[in-house]
Amino acid sequence: METSNAPASADNAVKGTRRLLPEEREQQIVQKAIEHFTRNGFGGSTRELARQIGVTQPLLYRYFESKDALVERVYNEVFQWRPHWDRQISDRSIPLAERLYAFYLDYSSVILREEWIRLFIFAGLTHEGINKKYLSKLRSKVFLPVLAEVREESGIPAPRDAAETEAEIEMVWSLHAAIFYVGVRKWIYGLKVPTDMEAMIRQKVDMFLNGASATMRSIRASTP
Repeated sequence: METSNAPASADNAVKGTRRLLPEEREQQIVQKAIEHFTRNGFGGSTRELARQIGVTQPLLYRYFESKDALVERVYNEVFQWRPHWDRQISDRSIPLAERLYAFYLDYSSVILREEWIRLFIFAGLTHEGINKKYLSKLRSKVFLPVLAEVREESGIPAPRDAAETEAEIEMVWSLHAAIFYVGVRKWIYGLKVPTDMEAMIRQKVDMFLNGASATMRSIRASTP
């Protein structure tokens, strides 16, 4: 006598089509929104956004009260900040060069991804609040601490005024932007980039450190 497989098949069908829990549905919307914004930027209405990511507009509003709320959630999901980065920069038991190698290698593993680079570029064009928030954190948690460590290692006094501070920050920008631009070359221009990221980062950090202290002294000598 044949044994029917209908109950098992029915169970499998139920399992395959189960309703998502609210937190699962919310995360699904966020992931689809990340994909959509990565490809298309932040323009368009919520109706079009809902259609593009495959949900109804009322469902979208059930989880996110506005497009800005969804964009904010996407920001928090993509532009994550690892707590140990602060310690990597400031731990003086390790030579400064080694600290910067470690920090920028770890940092690059986060930012040199397609969604990170493209969303940051799009945000700069159409949703500048995201960029301002991130760049403010970058200034306080990376640029200023790195400069403080360079001065400490080289025995250079702190900047005497805002002009000297800003001139020093431009120095860190040259390092940071060089690493960021690797992602732009890959994900915006479609160009080949170095495959040995560690060697590339070490080279850029070395170039920065080899000129940093001399430039700081020059800044102070040229300021009345």
